[in-house]
Amino acid sequence: MGDVVPLPVRREQPPHETGQPRREAPARVPREVAPDVEPLWRESVGREFREERLAAGKRLVDVAEDAGVSPQYLSEVERGLKDPSSELLAAIAGALGLSVAEIATRVASSTIDRRSPVCLAA
Repeated sequence: MGDVVPLPVRREQPPHETGQPRREAPARVPREVAPDVEPLWRESVGREFREERLAAGKRLVDVAEDAGVSPQYLSEVERGLKDPSSELLAAIAGALGLSVAEIATRVASSTIDRRSPVCLAA
């Protein structure tokens, strides 16, 4: 058949499981990810949206209005905090003059690594 390749998994332990007392969560700061861990889909999509928006010279509020979402939501998508539904993905991509297929292709081509396992379907 084939070899089983273990994939690295990201896990963040809640404070109560580490023995530390619970406290207010600080403002979200982008965290550094180990170089051997593949980025999450939502992080890659958000990065592509932000890069396209900035390259087009558009403001967050303008793209959000064109897509029919709030600027706060679009900001969270761009930062990889929200995983948009297929409808919202299409709306945001459309507001940037892109298709969902173009975004998916960009994400796939930007995260290819020769060490990554490959799944082939017949």
